[in-house]
Amino acid sequence: MPKVQAGEIELGGREWGRGDVTVVFIHGNLASKDWIELAAPMFPNGLRVVAIDWRGCGESDRPKPAADYANYSMQQHAQDMLSALDTLDIGYCHLATHSTGGIIAARMLLMQPRRFGRVFALDPVTPLGMSFNADRIGLFRAMMASKELTRTVMATAAASLFVPDSMTPNAIPRFREGLGEIQALFDRIIEQTFSVSEGIWIGTPVNLTRERESRELERRMPDIGHSHLVLWGEWDGWILPADLHAMAEAMPDCRLVIVPGVGHSMNLERPALYAGYFGAWFGGLAA
Repeated sequence: MPKVQAGEIELGGREWGRGDVTVVFIHGNLASKDWIELAAPMFPNGLRVVAIDWRGCGESDRPKPAADYANYSMQQHAQDMLSALDTLDIGYCHLATHSTGGIIAARMLLMQPRRFGRVFALDPVTPLGMSFNADRIGLFRAMMASKELTRTVMATAAASLFVPDSMTPNAIPRFREGLGEIQALFDRIIEQTFSVSEGIWIGTPVNLTRERESRELERRMPDIGHSHLVLWGEWDGWILPADLHAMAEAMPDCRLVIVPGVGHSMNLERPALYAGYFGAWFGGLAA
């Protein structure tokens, strides 16, 4: 798929399958559309899966961030995605999200509710947002200057890929044996991550903190009536389970499943398992 026009910018995109049921994948922070490339060939027939890079990520344009990072807000990412769907002439689809893609999707669902069907949310940042203090934002600034630090932090997003003893403070994460193409994809993803815009590195934690403090989306969770399947890896140290339970309780049709033996990124850690859940949720739906 060539780049997709979204307002004044272009976003990177990929597509798998030619089915009549369309699912749009929205990736997480510091990530890209490529995070499902190992799982996508195992998705069921009948699906067309479209993945779109956020502004500032992957193959998308990287607008200069505003002083307050407002042009990298969750609302802006949601508007970008809706504009991309317009360009692709996707009038109705389902959504699959990962991490921060979850709160972007929440804004999309509230902005154009009739455009979307089911939602499959992997370890999502919920409509409650997240809080990042100065020290945590400082870590992102340090990652911008160090590929080694970036790799170490990103390893915690895929904890099951690494030898547990190598995940301790001041250690260098070491892959488990036999990962093959998963390890190769992770290494390529680190190169992608290190190249994202400052609007992503710093703008995402700044804007997620604003979401948490404003409580706007928290109050609107009962209005999100789309059927949700939410998966949370039991080794995920990034997303608070209390937030997921609050989301499941507040939204009218939201099921939370805790998955053992996996961390924050099943799509990387266990592509076949991710494809199984994906297919069970979206396979066989009417066009």
